[in-house]
Amino acid sequence: MASIGLSEIVQVSEAAAALKAAGRDVISLGTGEPDFPTPPHVIAAAHAAALAGETKYTATQGTLALRRAIATACARDNGYTAAPTEIIVSTGAKQVIFNAFFATLDAGDEVIIAAPYWTSYSDMVTICGGVAKILPTTAADGFRLRPEALAAAITPRSRWLLLNSPGNPSGAVLTAADQAALAEVLRAHPHVAVLSDEIYQHICYTPFTSFRNVAPDLADRTLVVNGVSKFASMTGWRLGWGIGPAPLIKTMAEVQGQVTSGASSISQAAAIAALLGPQDYIAPRREAFRKRRDLVVAALNATGRLHCPLPDGAFYVYADCTPCFGLTTAAGVTLADDAAFCAQLLAQEGVAVVPGRAFGLPGHFRLSYAYDEASLTRACTAIARFCASLT
Repeated sequence: MASIGLSEIVQVSEAAAALKAAGRDVISLGTGEPDFPTPPHVIAAAHAAALAGETKYTATQGTLALRRAIATACARDNGYTAAPTEIIVSTGAKQVIFNAFFATLDAGDEVIIAAPYWTSYSDMVTICGGVAKILPTTAADGFRLRPEALAAAITPRSRWLLLNSPGNPSGAVLTAADQAALAEVLRAHPHVAVLSDEIYQHICYTPFTSFRNVAPDLADRTLVVNGVSKFASMTGWRLGWGIGPAPLIKTMAEVQGQVTSGASSISQAAAIAALLGPQDYIAPRREAFRKRRDLVVAALNATGRLHCPLPDGAFYVYADCTPCFGLTTAAGVTLADDAAFCAQLLAQEGVAVVPGRAFGLPGHFRLSYAYDEASLTRACTAIARFCASLT
């Protein structure tokens, strides 16, 4: 644990908070949390559940009602069916992933992860005794893992391939063809399972395809992870789930039973409403995110010193800041890397973004556009001013 330390995303947020506390005007674009409220019908369902006395412990694996709702929503949105015994409900999607690694990894087992990746992935692997095998991708490839890279990386110790589409931090979306090519590689390696993190499914600007839809023959070694935090703006409700083969789910539930037991009863009632209640708010919110994406990408590319690809999903951009390396700020600091770029941007302009080194692919920074357009416009103006000041 001492070697892992505090997430750099948290460090950036805390640095921004400290500047705010000191009286600075700070725009923090470091966290991935929708600024929209939880839908009213979801809150009403939680209130009704509390009034009805649904405030007791629940089954460790999740209430049967919620697991059935997850199965119904999955059939509606993704076209495949899952039995309640193939579903586990956890205190956030993050716990689902941790449960899976803790339940399956022996010391030295490898988890293949494409970079850039969400920071917690590799740390969770390390905590569980495994080895994170990082495969760098490129902006030219759309930050998508290529099948030939996967094939070359697999060893007898490979236990999992971790996929995240739409991806954090890049916003990359694996097409059905991309996933089919990866599945073809995996068919030759039956000892490798797939963990497909699909938490940003409903914030996707191109057609979304679940890995399980692409490769139904691999369902017996596929774990799909999802939740309500992003699409329903329920980050604080801490509710996610995994869909996978029943023996794996049973073992994950045994792990969870010794850590947290069942997820919050009220959050589970709310999640049922999020999944089976009105869905008409999702598309307008996605369109709002798309507008913000376009605003940010255009503004960053207009600086002439940043290159920002257009992401196909989630609510992040992953901008290349390497053209700024070697330049000097107004304060006389020479920018050596992405961490220096982000630190000096915060110091000079009060804009907080996360350096790419936190995501396993340096030379970039992640900016979350899950904020109102006025704040994003102010931030982009400040970033442009910072870039223009470099000499």
